[in-house]
Amino acid sequence: MQRSRVITAAVALAAVAGAALWWQSPGTDAGAPAQGLGALSAGASAAAAAGAAAPSGGAQGSAVTARRSAAQADASDPLLVQGLRDTLEALLLEAGDVSDPAALKQRLAALVAQHFPPDLATRALALAERYVDYRVALGALNGRAPQDLGDPRALRDALQARQQVRLQFFDSAEYDALFAREAELDRYTLARLEIARNTALTPEQRAQALQAADNALPAERRAERAAATEHMAAAAQTAAFDAQNASAYTRHQARSAQYGEAAAHALAQLDRDEQHWQQRLTQYSQARAQQGDQSATVQQLRQQLFTSDEQQRVEAALTLRKAGAQAAGS
Repeated sequence: MQRSRVITAAVALAAVAGAALWWQSPGTDAGAPAQGLGALSAGASAAAAAGAAAPSGGAQGSAVTARRSAAQADASDPLLVQGLRDTLEALLLEAGDVSDPAALKQRLAALVAQHFPPDLATRALALAERYVDYRVALGALNGRAPQDLGDPRALRDALQARQQVRLQFFDSAEYDALFAREAELDRYTLARLEIARNTALTPEQRAQALQAADNALPAERRAERAAATEHMAAAAQTAAFDAQNASAYTRHQARSAQYGEAAAHALAQLDRDEQHWQQRLTQYSQARAQQGDQSATVQQLRQQLFTSDEQQRVEAALTLRKAGAQAAGS
């Protein structure tokens, strides 16, 4: 389970660092209700970061700045904190495969207390319901995704369209909590793309422009971008090891050479944690298939196999597993 979280986070960060935007990922923000909002959220963690881009410059840049200032003035709001969007996506993930937005909202109402304290639950549910409406509205943009993701103008237009949808559903403080943190990285990504596609620049001018873009990025965002690259490399390497059924010795040798001995041991522990998690999921899934979800024996097994924290993630994990199996078979 721990390694799954690491890989999910790595994919999400890499989506920002490498401009892998929302329309590139199957079952993310662009899903329409007919596709099943629960299935749509199977890729929710990656979508949370990948769907946070905002256009750079111009009037839209000013609007983003204004929203950020408004949110900073309301920084004491305990609901609008960093990680809020991840929490909403986790709610959608746990709600499961629901094709009707109204039914999905009913499920969210039953789950919201698991993610928010009682004094925030009412506001959190109202925000989550608007987040569902926002995700549905994005379905209408599905056909407007740029054909060439390397075309800065098409990319900017698509981001602008998505930005307009966001402004319909969220106020200034909410927007900042949900989207503004990643917007800096996305504006940086778009700036780099524009520089790379500018044929009027000499190699020296291009290098200077890229360096200027790097310098304009806040130090915290630069650190996140560097970490994203490292995490994504480790996640890709682990995925390759899994596909090859590589031995623990092979994994350790490669990792220690690339990341150091301490990191290699840590990654090996994550491998073991993930294997144990998957084994428990399989045991529980098989028992549930044989005896039914509400069987007393199955409920007891659930208590035995998973901690209280893990039990909140079991359904989401099984949904992800099912989605992965379906994708592999298609």
